Formats: sequence, structure tokens, C-alpha cells
Amino acid sequence: MVINVPRIAQPPKIEEFEHPEVRRADMLKLDAFVQRSPHDGTAPTQRTEIFLGYDHENLYVVWMCYDKEPGRIRAHMGRRENVFDDDYVEMMLDTFHDQRRAFVFSVNPEGVQADGLFTENGGGNDTSWDTVWNSWGRVTPFGYVVLESIPFRSLRFKPGEGSNRWGVTFMRAIPRSDENDFLPAVSQKQAGVLSQAATMTGFEGIHPGRNMQFNPYFSASTFRSVNQDVPTNPVLSSKTFDAKAGLDSKFVFNDSLVLDTTIEPDFSQVESDQPQNTVNQRFEVFFPEKRPFFLENSNIFETLSGFQGDRLLFTRRIADPQFGARLTGKEGPWTVGLFVADDRSPGRQVLSTDLLSNRRAYFAIGRVAYDIGKNSNIGLIYTDREFEGDYNRVGGFDAHFKLGKNWNFSHRSVVSSTIQAGTQYSFGSDHETALSGDGEHFTSFTDYQDISPGFRTETGFIRRADIRRISGYYHYFWRPKKSRLILHGPELNADRIWDHTGLGVEYSVNFDWAFGLHGNTIIAPIVGMQSDTLRPVDFGGLTFNRKFSEDFGGLVFRSSPLRQLSWNVTVIRQGAVNVVVPVGQLPNEGDDTSINAGLTYKPFNGLQIDNTYILDRLRHNNLDHAVFNNHILRTKWNYQFTPRFSLRAIAQYNGLLANPAFSSLTTTKNVNFDLLLTYLVHPGTAIYAGYNSNLENIDPGLCFRVAGACDPNGSGLLHVPGGPFLNDGRQVFVKISYLWRP
Repeated sequence: MVINVPRIAQPPKIEEFEHPEVRRADMLKLDAFVQRSPHDGTAPTQRTEIFLGYDHENLYVVWMCYDKEPGRIRAHMGRRENVFDDDYVEMMLDTFHDQRRAFVFSVNPEGVQADGLFTENGGGNDTSWDTVWNSWGRVTPFGYVVLESIPFRSLRFKPGEGSNRWGVTFMRAIPRSDENDFLPAVSQKQAGVLSQAATMTGFEGIHPGRNMQFNPYFSASTFRSVNQDVPTNPVLSSKTFDAKAGLDSKFVFNDSLVLDTTIEPDFSQVESDQPQNTVNQRFEVFFPEKRPFFLENSNIFETLSGFQGDRLLFTRRIADPQFGARLTGKEGPWTVGLFVADDRSPGRQVLSTDLLSNRRAYFAIGRVAYDIGKNSNIGLIYTDREFEGDYNRVGGFDAHFKLGKNWNFSHRSVVSSTIQAGTQYSFGSDHETALSGDGEHFTSFTDYQDISPGFRTETGFIRRADIRRISGYYHYFWRPKKSRLILHGPELNADRIWDHTGLGVEYSVNFDWAFGLHGNTIIAPIVGMQSDTLRPVDFGGLTFNRKFSEDFGGLVFRSSPLRQLSWNVTVIRQGAVNVVVPVGQLPNEGDDTSINAGLTYKPFNGLQIDNTYILDRLRHNNLDHAVFNNHILRTKWNYQFTPRFSLRAIAQYNGLLANPAFSSLTTTKNVNFDLLLTYLVHPGTAIYAGYNSNLENIDPGLCFRVAGACDPNGSGLLHVPGGPFLNDGRQVFVKISYLWRP
């Protein structure tokens, strides 16, 4: 399908489209939408028309979304990016027409916008990417109207004759009926979206963004907090006035390569992590990156995301940067990503008398990929972390090949070279191969990974080394045409791990039958079994390999039956291994109950309340006594006064109740408050005013006590069960930023 966009003399106005009989004759009208879900290839239940035009500055898209029941349209005034629970429309622009990446522009009926970078073949939509564009929305008696105005200077493309052919898809989402309608038709029978896109052409005399933009900021704060940079020596610090300034900048070369730099970045306005269970975990728990500078274009550095979330670049390892620079872009068949940054945190985690005090680590990452055909590529990656003579260097190659309409094959092989403590050298390798398939009724993912005992990555995230692992996920869903069920069918997850001696150290198998109903409702009862084998190298005191086998069962239930209400809950009852035992005891079997529940309520337009509750309860099998109970309760309130002006409040309680007879954990109670007032003109130009406070049951002396006095041999903060709350962190801040695009 070829879409020839006409040039127009006057920009459209949303008022011109508020009545269905009004039209702009100079704009191109398209209305051949086709349903993708829930019934692939059928006619949409609601009619949609779009009108296209451009001038020398902007691309204009007008959406006329008809609805037979306009009172059931889901539309809320909310924060930018928070549109995907509502009705919304979405356009993808593949400006290099290579079927690999695309700019995404989404708008709900209130005109609230979201944007992102979409990566084909599993990369998904990265909504951390932000740019400047305009959108308006109106709910009307016949449905709703949306107008998008996309400046060409906010895009990246190669101008000139023969280069103005873009891939494009248009999509309308109707959540109450779980419906997605596409123009052109994008079928579930074929994997990928951009490979099914239409070709947009007709552009003349347009140019991408200018060569520079600058985004300075200034912040001021007052704070009082416990500084735990040196875990064995916590100290209470405070400052009445702390001023900070920094600069983000962007430089564009050859209309396609982008150099982003940052000096003294500040992330005070970034929301805290969504809570998850971190108790009784043998391996590091993954928390996703949230800082905008590190998120933008991060998908360029992805090689192969393993089934366990393994990755070679995990920017949360860069805890306290002073500067950073990133070069990303596409030139012909080549995709390039270069990234450098420092990290001051290692030099702040030691005493001031230590030789490493105030020293910093340095990170360098390089990634290059070469396109083969339409949807395949090969690439190289190199990562390096250097700190005072120690280093960790990882390098290797990766490849991705599209096998027909439904299948993809990926492979990654890297090796690591590491020196720790100046003399301890290790060498290792990580090889991973994955075969994935996706169709209207099935999804298949099979992965094999071999990580040698000596492999290390200090720039990435690897769950565990010394493994040979095969894992997979498979489902087959029937999609009945005339039924209350949208889909139903089996799902299977399987995982088996051996170490390099051939010993089986872990396996897990779980099975469920999923039922999908209207109202975004999924019900899935789960059963399964799992096993862990602990070796002497895994746990001090063990003199032999000990195998723990457990069964489990549970239920996943999520639904959004009303436009004001949605919820999700996962309940699992399973056997578990207690590894947080007191000194002198060995790991033992327990019975674990976990609940992860969320509830979102939108009582009126502008207000959204998100609530989360997490429970993890472990009991000793033989003695039937509690080992620990961990409760996490979080509520987030966001009120959007206008599209620019909002107030966000978060309160979170974390209570860990530990039984010292069966656990080495300490009873801990923590209460955190976070308040943020935002005036966002557009990404880059904003005013933030915030307050956050943390209360915890720690000893007022910030130390372990012996006979009422601080123990000089103690190690960090002492939590006092039943003790009073101490405010160990309080901050008030203001931050102002301005985006200048000369």
C-alpha cells in the first residue's frame, strides 16, 4: 500500500472536524482499517477515518474515531505517556524504511500524548524517548477527534530525492472490546509490525531537525539524610541549601547520527522503583532503569535479551555519574551506538582515609550492527569498566535472522576478561542461541545459554554464571469468533540448568490454561514444580550437595471491566528454600505464600489512584513456625489539573517481620513519602517542586550497641524491632529546565 501525502496551504484545526459532515478537501482521506484483535482480518466494530497533509514544517494527522456508544469511550486527563489504559490512536513512522525501528506517536481522546521508539522483532516500544510535538483531542457526540502535528525537525531521516519514502502504520485501540484496528492490515498471522507497514511518500522540500539543541537545568534543595555510601560507617548529613546545575545537549551529524551529552545529570524528579520482593533471594533482583538519559536509544545496545533478563548493558551499574556521552544513529545499512560515562560511587563507598577515596570508575560501550536483507543483521559489541587498575572487558558478536513470516533466529557469543583486586584474573564466555516464533494462535520461544564459571560482566546483568541452561515458553490459543471467550489455551514454561560438572542445579516447569474475556480480563490457574540444588560453594557450612524439590500452584487474574477501574492479582502457594537462616544453621524447606496485587481507580477525570500490595510469607515446614512475613503496600495518587500541570503523591510501607529463631533477617519497618508538583511545557522544558521523606526503625545512634554504647566492630545500621521511627531521609527540592533548539 502506497500513501501519497498531499501538501496543504493551511494547517488543519481540530474545530474543523468536530462535526462528521465537515471535511478538508485538500487532505488525503483513508478509512480502510482492518481488525487485528480480537478477530484478525475482520471488519472493525467502529468506523475510523484519518486525514493526512503536510507543509514545510509539520506532518498533520487528523483522526475521526466514530463510536456507536460514545458514552463508553475511555478518556482521562492524565500525565504524559499515561494513555494506554484509555481509548487511543497511534502512528508509527519508519523514516529510514528499513523495517527495524520506528517513531511512535500515541494520543488519547483528551489529547494526552505518548511517544517512543519501537524496535521490531521483540524490542517493543521504548516510551523513554521524548520529543516535541503537538496534539489535541475532543470527545464529540459521534465519538472523538484527535489532531497530531509532528514537526519534521523532531524526526530523523535522510532528506532528498529517493529518501522520502517512509514506512507507516495507523492503529486505533478500543480497550472495552479488546480491539486493535490497523491501516494497513497488520495480521497476527505474521510476526512483526513494520514488515507489514504501508509506504508513505509525496514529501518535497522537508528537512529533519537542526544540528544542535541544549537543555540546561538548575536545581536547589535542602536535605537531611543518613549517608550509607560506606556501609560499615553510616553518618547523618544535612545541608540547608544545595545548588546544582547541569546541561544536556544534542548534536546531529549528517541528519542521522545523534551525539547526546550530559554534565552533572540530575534525576531528582524520577519516580521511585515499583516495589518487588527482595527477601530470601539467592540471586540479584532486577530493577529496570528509569533515568531518562540512560533509557533513550538503549535498544540500540541490545544484542539478545535472554529468558532470565540477562543483558550486557545494565546502566544502573552507573550509580553516580558526573558526565556521559552517547552517539547513536543509522547510516545506510550500519547502526552505531557508542556510550561513555563515569561513576563516582566507588570512591564514595570507602572511608576518606582509604587510597580509593574520591576515585571513580569509567564505562565505555560500543555496538555496531549491519543490516542483511529486510529484517536480519549481524553485529559486534564491546563493554569496558575500568577502576584503578581493575577492569572488566566483554566483547563478541551477535546475529539475528528472520526465517519466513513467523520465525526468528538469534545468537550471541561474547567473552570476558577481568582483573579484580589488582591481581585476580579470570576469563570466561557466554554463548546464547534463541529460536522464536509468533503467529495468530501460537507463540514459541526456545533458548539455550552456556555461561562459563569465569564469565563476568560489571556493565551488565547476569543472573548466575557456571551454567548450561535450556528454557522455553510456549502457548497455543484458540480464538473463537462467536463466544464470550476471546481466547483460551495452554501455556507452558520450562527451565533446566546444569553446572559445568554436569550436575543439575535447578529446574522449573509450570503449566496453565489461560482464559481471555472482554474487558481486558485474563484468568489463568497455574500448577508446576521446581527444584534447587545447593552445593558447598553456594552456602557456607554445607559439606554435600543438597536437593530441594517443591510443587506449587496459583492463580493469575487481571481485568479492566470499567473505564474507572482495573486490577490484577497473582497468588502463588509453593514450597521454598529458606536460605536466610541464622548463623550455624543450614538451609531448610519451607512453605511460601506470595501475593502480588494491584488496583487502579479513576474516580473522576484527572485523578488516578494506583495501589500495590505485595506479601511474601515463609513458614518452616517441619516446625510449622513463621520464618518471616514481608508486607509492602504502596499507593500513588496523580491529579492532572491541566495537560501541563500535575501533582503526584506516593506513600509506601514496607514491613519485614522476622523470627530470629529461624531467620538471620532483622525486623524492619519503613515508611516513605514522595510529593512532586510538575509544570511540563514539553519534554525538556519543565518546573518541578518536590518533597520526600523516609522513616525507619533504626537505632538513633546509627550503629550496633553493646552495653548501651556503639560497637566499633559493628557493621552498619541497627534496626530496632518495635523501636520508634527515625527520619533518616528528608529532602525539599526545586528543579527548572529549559529546552533550547536554535
